[in-house]
Amino acid sequence: MRERLLMEQRMRLSLEAGHFEVWFQPRVDLRSRRIIGAEGLVRWRDPEQGLVSPGVFIPLAERSPLIHKLGRTVIEQVIGHARRWHAQGLDFGKLSMNVATPQIERGNLVGELRDILADVEVPRHMLEIEVTESLFMADAERAKRMLGEIRELGLSVAIDDFGTGYSSLAYLKTLPVNHLKIDRAFVRDLPEQASDAAIVRAILAMSQSLGFHVTAEGIETAAQLEFLADAGCVFGQGFLFHKPMPAAEFEALLKLTTPAPAAAPALPMLPPRAGLAGA
Repeated sequence: MRERLLMEQRMRLSLEAGHFEVWFQPRVDLRSRRIIGAEGLVRWRDPEQGLVSPGVFIPLAERSPLIHKLGRTVIEQVIGHARRWHAQGLDFGKLSMNVATPQIERGNLVGELRDILADVEVPRHMLEIEVTESLFMADAERAKRMLGEIRELGLSVAIDDFGTGYSSLAYLKTLPVNHLKIDRAFVRDLPEQASDAAIVRAILAMSQSLGFHVTAEGIETAAQLEFLADAGCVFGQGFLFHKPMPAAEFEALLKLTTPAPAAAPALPMLPPRAGLAGA
């Protein structure tokens, strides 16, 4: 308990001092390897301990009121980066923001999004909210309404870690969702693990029939990539392509991959008008 209280205090001070930052892990088209977006991932750069593992501080934040401040910090940073990169003409595809279930259940996520987006000149379809299936366990109808409100703002919605939580097909077919992300637990042992292979194929077939985009998470080997591409998965992310990176590194990568704007066609030379030849 003492360790927990001390860490909460350090987190509170770090949030006030701006020591939390968003890193980005690119999503790619599995066929072309082209970057089509990125997932924003929060990182804590503690002045004394350096980078603190998200596996340590995120569960703690989700059990305390700090999750609201932390969540808003992530949203503001992701949208801020999107605004700057869009103004520079960089092709970042779609940036996604992870939202913890307590943020939604005990906060005003839609109101915060509306406030933050009020003066931001970024096409809304270039932003995405990621939620986990646990959101639907307590009150599926309320979650459905809230996701609908997020869609009305123009943002897309993804279900992260799909297949590890609620997974109710009865609700899935009616949810205002654009995108499913296959959890890395099903990708890790591909293609050798027959049950995982069957689950992934089933998710892909169902998603195609329902019109969802699908991203496979945690791709680390060429064999996993080959299986997923052959099974019809279009998008993926994982260490095989890119590790999470600071925003500055992702921006540098975007500058390398964004096509240069086409040069304006040269205007034809016109003959001099009469009376001006000697002007």
